[in-house]
Amino acid sequence: MSETDETAMQPYERSVFNDIRCTAEDGTEFWTARLLGKLLGYSEYRNFLPVIEKAREACRNSGHDPADHFEDMLEMVPIGSGATRRVPSVALSRYACYLIVQNADPAKPIVAEGQTYFAIQTRRQELADEGRDFDKLEEDEKRLLLREELKKHNRQLVDAAKGAGVETTIDYAIFQNHGYRGLYGGLDAKGIHHRKGLKKSQKILDHMGSTELAANLFRATQTEDKLRREGIKGKHRANRTHYEVGKRVRQTIEEIGGTMPEELPSAESIRKLERRKKKELGAGEGED
Repeated sequence: MSETDETAMQPYERSVFNDIRCTAEDGTEFWTARLLGKLLGYSEYRNFLPVIEKAREACRNSGHDPADHFEDMLEMVPIGSGATRRVPSVALSRYACYLIVQNADPAKPIVAEGQTYFAIQTRRQELADEGRDFDKLEEDEKRLLLREELKKHNRQLVDAAKGAGVETTIDYAIFQNHGYRGLYGGLDAKGIHHRKGLKKSQKILDHMGSTELAANLFRATQTEDKLRREGIKGKHRANRTHYEVGKRVRQTIEEIGGTMPEELPSAESIRKLERRKKKELGAGEGED
């Protein structure tokens, strides 16, 4: 691959997780459990096995057949002096890897990168299954899609926060500001409004471009998952969790050379995009 080609690659395509991806004879991509476990910082494969089992259970609970995503296999591993031998392992789909990094030790720095990488890749596959290519969508379409996803996951985040003890409207506003402060380098909702030049009546999320929406979607989904997975209880712990997740997303953006969210320009109101879309759909329905 030339230097120009590599520069043009998306940040998630330059990930170390992309480097260990394998391809089957039929063109199907997969990851091997032993390579993935080693990359995630598990020096002993036996210590990684419980993480795989938790991911299998999560797969089953989500309504998917684990057999479609976790396939027992024999993997070649080096044993010294250039020799290798076959040892039991598991061939993992993209979705299986996504579930694994959600259940891996969050104290390991590489886990955060894995969560970003497989979240993006899983969403790309979902769009492909729907006959859409995320990379080829126009900016307006990306914004509409991501904003709708964020609405859905924000509702789920509210529910998870409530389960942790964030009960009143004021409690939730404080909780939400903790997430913003982590992601936006200390800025809360009011500070973001000011930084973006928005009016008080304008909603922050309605004036985000697709890149900024994607960062906030990741913040919301990972916070919800962490609150539920770790059974976090208490407003202060929930607030701290939201802040830490937001900060981790910010660190990931910085590590891949992205633009900090507060530096991204505000976009046209998504409400206007929605109205235009409805008009286009209405005009289309009237055609023969």
